[in-house]
Amino acid sequence: MPHNDKQQRKNLLRGLTLFSQIGISMASCVLLGVFVGQFLDRRFDTSPWFLLVFSLVGVAAAYKALFDWAKRM
Repeated sequence: MPHNDKQQRKNLLRGLTLFSQIGISMASCVLLGVFVGQFLDRRFDTSPWFLLVFSLVGVAAAYKALFDWAKRM
């Protein structure tokens, strides 16, 4: 395989790895917020308030993680 093909494949895999890392990081932030909110709602019988608050916190954490990742690159 020529050197150029190897480099292109390496760059493609690196890009896919970074892209999947962003997606997993964002999804885990949001899901963690949802699960914590659901748990607290069941615990204190406050449905849907904790779910809403912690869902928004999860989204904010996902965006912060995205901006932090962009700064590193």
